[in-house]
Amino acid sequence: MKYLLNIGNTHTTLAQYDPPRGISLMQTFYTENFSVNDLPEGEIAAISVVPKLRRELESRNIHFLDASNSRGKVDFTRIDCSTLGADRVANAEALAAFYPLPGIVLDCGTAITMELVDQEGVFRGGAIAPGRSLMRRSLFAGTAQLPDIPLSRNVPADIGAGTRNTIAFGIDCGCIGMVREYIRIAREKHNIVSIVLTGGDAKFFHPALPEAVLAPLDFTYHGIRIGAGW
Repeated sequence: MKYLLNIGNTHTTLAQYDPPRGISLMQTFYTENFSVNDLPEGEIAAISVVPKLRRELESRNIHFLDASNSRGKVDFTRIDCSTLGADRVANAEALAAFYPLPGIVLDCGTAITMELVDQEGVFRGGAIAPGRSLMRRSLFAGTAQLPDIPLSRNVPADIGAGTRNTIAFGIDCGCIGMVREYIRIAREKHNIVSIVLTGGDAKFFHPALPEAVLAPLDFTYHGIRIGAGW
C-alpha cells in the first residue's frame, strides 16, 4: 500500500494512494503530537516543513520530497532551490500537472506562500509571509495588552471599532491586500494565466479574489505523488 504524508507546521495529514481509486484522505494529527508510531506499514512519500520531526521519522524508509529529487515536470535548476520548502515543491508540481502555465499557487495556512511556474515549466520563485493566525499570535506574544483573537470566516466589512475588531480588520484585510499585490506583480511581470488557491485558509481568501480558483483537497497530495514518480 502507498501513502502520502504532509507534515505542516500545525497539522500533519495522511492520505492513501491507490492507483485505480486515486487519493483518499485518511487522518489528521496535530504535528506536535505526531510520531513514528503513527506511520502505517507500506511505501510512504512525504513532504515536511518541520526538520525536527523529519529527522525523527528517518528511521523509516520514507521518500522525502525536495527540489533535488522531484520526478515531476517542473525544472527547479534555474534558481537556488536548496532551501525551498518541500510543500512548495509539491504545489509547483501539482500546478504544472493540472493547470495552464504560466501560473501561481497561493498556499494559505500558517504561512502564506506563493509558487510561480513559467510557461516552460521552470520554477521562478515566489513569496513567503505569515498567515492570518500567525499574525494574530505574533501580536499577542509581542505586546503587553493586545488580545489573541480567533480567526473569522468573513472579511471585515468596515474598519474596526474596538480593539478586537481593529485587529481583525488590520490583519484580515491586510492579508488580502498583500495577496492581491502578489497577484498584480505576477501578472504584470510574468503574464500568468492560472491563479490557484490551496491550504486551510483558502476559502477565506477566495471570495475576495475572483480571478483565482480553489484547488481540490487532494491538490498538494498529487504534487507529492508526482514528485515521488508515482
